[in-house]
Amino acid sequence: MNERATTVEGVRRTNLAEVLRLVHHSGPRSRAVITAETGLNRSTVSDLVGRLVEAGLVEEHEPDPTRRVGRPSPVVVPSPDVVAIGVNPEIDAVEIGAVSLGGAVRERVRIPVERPDIADVVEIVARVVEGWRGGALEGCRIEGVGVAVPGLVRVSDGLVRLAPHLEWRDADIAGPLAAALGVDVVVGNDASFGARAERLFGAARQHEDVVYLNGGASGIGGGLILHGRLIGGVGGYAGEWGQTAASVAEAADRRAEGGVLEDEVNRARLVQAADLAAPEDDELRVALAAASSFDTGPAAAEVARQRRILAATLGNAVNVLNPSMIVLGGFLGILRDLDPQGFDEEVRGRALAASAEGLELSAAALGADRLLIGAADAAFERLLADPLG
Repeated sequence: MNERATTVEGVRRTNLAEVLRLVHHSGPRSRAVITAETGLNRSTVSDLVGRLVEAGLVEEHEPDPTRRVGRPSPVVVPSPDVVAIGVNPEIDAVEIGAVSLGGAVRERVRIPVERPDIADVVEIVARVVEGWRGGALEGCRIEGVGVAVPGLVRVSDGLVRLAPHLEWRDADIAGPLAAALGVDVVVGNDASFGARAERLFGAARQHEDVVYLNGGASGIGGGLILHGRLIGGVGGYAGEWGQTAASVAEAADRRAEGGVLEDEVNRARLVQAADLAAPEDDELRVALAAASSFDTGPAAAEVARQRRILAATLGNAVNVLNPSMIVLGGFLGILRDLDPQGFDEEVRGRALAASAEGLELSAAALGADRLLIGAADAAFERLLADPLG
């Protein structure tokens, strides 16, 4: 192949990737809108969309018939039959989701299991995916698997260096899972994948500088997005907010002498104070809201204590990073939403006024799906970079 042909094909592949990524991350849009947003001409966009349709990656639907001004162009939508599998192993369960291009969760299941090891996760995921392939996902193209691990994951090869609550150390889950399923597997930190999902599909879609904290049964993790890019650090371990020193202003608020943030702001402490057994987040939310409405009792006191410490921590983050958005996932979002106005004001009050100008705070918009969507999006990365592979 001559140099010009190679260059032309390279440009075409780059443009195909741009169009597919646009439709995947920004949603259905007409050819006319794609033309305007990419700066490509109409004939080029028509050719690119046609190639993506032939490859089964997008579909074209008729435009809204109620819009009669001008000549409407077909609407390009990502194919619901191209999916990636998101997996989140936790200390009490393995969650698995099938996520379509466009970020929609087609199937989702939670399999209870106490502190699963690698073999447990591989067996559970393989069994679930095999069932889906013969049922709910029959005829679908499974592009890959993303695993959101609550721990330190080396970015260069996906090795789980340490997931303390799962008791995984220097563990390879990508290799065994890829062998069992016959597809590519990517592994990353759960909170980093959560940040990715909220930035692309959730509460932080309009923001370039985002601090994300996720609170789950395994503790507190986080992600950091600056100028639109997820920051991983030299090894991929950035964002371990739960391991930072807790900002405890009042001695009476301390529960773990010398403890870190996740020792003080802790889901298990809330569950115990609310006198619950093993609640899902929705049940915990209801119980804490009821307790807080009376403003008395151990649950209300624990909520107030944890909110003070969390707000102080976020005030420090605002001063250091000057984000435009803070997103809180899991039980941290519950803590905020019990009194969002009061919490947001306290965070701003803990930060420099200039740094807090324009700051927005929000609970994660994607709810319990955020980690699965983020993990699946990472699994789509190879396809998005080169749609025709």
